[in-house]
Amino acid sequence: MIEKMKFLSITGPKDDIDRVVEQYLSKYEIQLENALSELKTVGSLRPFLETNPYKGELQTAEQLIGSFQGSPADEPAKKVSLSQAVSIVRELDSQLKDLNEKKEELERQANVLSVSMNNVIPFANLNYDLKDLLHFKYVKFRFGRMPHDYYQKFMTYVYNTIDTVVHTCQEDADYVWIVYFVPEALCDKIDAIYASLHFERFFLPDEYEGTPVEATHELEKRLADACGQIRDIDSQIAAVLDSRKTDLAAAYQKLKTYSTNFDVRKLAACTKHDEHTFYILCGWMSKTDADAFQKEIEQDGNAFCFVENNHDNIFSKPPTKLKNPRLFKPFEMFIRMYGLPSYDEFDPTMILGLTYSFLFGFMFGDVGQGLCLLIGGFLLYRAKKMNLAAIISCCGVFSTIFGFLFGSVFGFENIIEPVWLHPKSAMTKLPFIGNLNTVFVVAVAMGMFIVLMTMILNVINSLRTHDVEKAWFDTNGAAGIVFYSALTVTVFLYMSGRALPATIVLAVMFLLPLLAIFFKEPLTALVEKKARIMPEKKGMFFVQGFFELFEVLLSYFSNTLSFVRVGAFAVSHAAMMEVVLMLAGAEAGGNPNWLVIILGNLFVCGMEGLIVGIQVLRLEYYELFSRFYKGTGREFKPYGQKDQNKA
Repeated sequence: MIEKMKFLSITGPKDDIDRVVEQYLSKYEIQLENALSELKTVGSLRPFLETNPYKGELQTAEQLIGSFQGSPADEPAKKVSLSQAVSIVRELDSQLKDLNEKKEELERQANVLSVSMNNVIPFANLNYDLKDLLHFKYVKFRFGRMPHDYYQKFMTYVYNTIDTVVHTCQEDADYVWIVYFVPEALCDKIDAIYASLHFERFFLPDEYEGTPVEATHELEKRLADACGQIRDIDSQIAAVLDSRKTDLAAAYQKLKTYSTNFDVRKLAACTKHDEHTFYILCGWMSKTDADAFQKEIEQDGNAFCFVENNHDNIFSKPPTKLKNPRLFKPFEMFIRMYGLPSYDEFDPTMILGLTYSFLFGFMFGDVGQGLCLLIGGFLLYRAKKMNLAAIISCCGVFSTIFGFLFGSVFGFENIIEPVWLHPKSAMTKLPFIGNLNTVFVVAVAMGMFIVLMTMILNVINSLRTHDVEKAWFDTNGAAGIVFYSALTVTVFLYMSGRALPATIVLAVMFLLPLLAIFFKEPLTALVEKKARIMPEKKGMFFVQGFFELFEVLLSYFSNTLSFVRVGAFAVSHAAMMEVVLMLAGAEAGGNPNWLVIILGNLFVCGMEGLIVGIQVLRLEYYELFSRFYKGTGREFKPYGQKDQNKA
């Protein structure tokens, strides 16, 4: 069902807007519209322009909340005033600012030490005091690394031809770390030769003491000390935050509320009367909330509310707010996937819920597997609140019912007697056709009933929107209902052996509705009293009408036969379970292989359940919704939820 909506215009002194939003609007669900767009006929309106004063503190509060492992927003609500909220955030930010600055400096130092240590480690087997090397006067040194292949070429072809000494320190799969020494007078020339061989130089600061191993130990000690100080500061930050956790949660909620309330100004308008400036807010509210809001605001001398009951006087279309019984609410997921109904359209949620579950059960009838779907879906819904799990549980109910009708329990058809029939073996003898599986016949008959139901819904929707053509002369309108009903009755009479009355119905009711469908445009023009009844190009009209009528007849036939799949899946389910029992040795008697039976049931339940679910959804969308449902509505998006901001 779609909730009835009312359009409200709320006004009062400009400075009083925050109080009204906090005191009244935060309690109700209202979808605010842009007042400047809605009130185009009102003169002297201007935008409500102000800067949000709570934005800075709110961003700071969000950053502080990000410092927690959990979310302090989940803490129990504590009442604080706006000034207290601002004070809490500022105090915490100031306390943590100094600690964070110290932490950043220590992290910078730790990063420098880590880089230095990584540079020294490759030269650990150089058993010389680094300070002595770093202060050579006439000999230059270079620390670095060279790719393996270039190092081999250097040592083979170049090393003995130039004035340099190389000390190899460490190797890995890609590089060789070396230290080379050159006379100061030749350093530029030698450096160029090394550079041409992809030598990558490392610079070691001169604060190192002792050998590279001793320098590494010293760096490790200093790095560990810096990391320890960082952990101490983290502990201090955590202690400060933990001590003010509840306060911060309350401050955050209060600032968030006021910031959201302040943003209402983006949709408000201002108008001036004499020396006073007033705000104007307008939007959609459900009839229940609107009546309660009007009653509450009656005694408020600074706030006024006007309700526009005639939706034709409003520029925006009413939004759609679905309100269905709890049992059918999960099926709204499928409605949203297709598109929400417009405000004046019929909400098909309950019909979808019933037909989807019924068709699923018919195609997947098994007591054992149905109970598994019922219980598994219910438990998953209770744990995760997944709409799809609730839908599976509902489908499990109908699967169980049809399981009793078909006499199937986990594929065994000899445990209980079928209340109705066995899908695989039940046959019906029909005139002109011969023997046909009964579930196929029932599936087609059920499909014809569903198609007729959707045609009636199309007439209801079309009458609501005053669409004469779709209501009376369309394929799915009154003319289509008469034709398809006559065809259904005719088929039923022929199949039951009553040829004479079937022929009479066919002769009387077959031609007139088809003529109405063929001449739907001229008939619509006649009903609406338009000046031109027939189109100018009459030849093209008749040719186009003929082919459209042929397509209509073809679509009636194909759409009806589309429901054969319902019976086909019922039969295939029984056949698949028969294969499982055959593999388990249950068909031959004796002790069956229960592991095969369990795994087979799980496989069929998962795979066929998924396929059946998709096929039923396809039937819903293409055979049902396409006949009567547009799904062009816009969702009701309230500014605030009920009781959201009572803190």
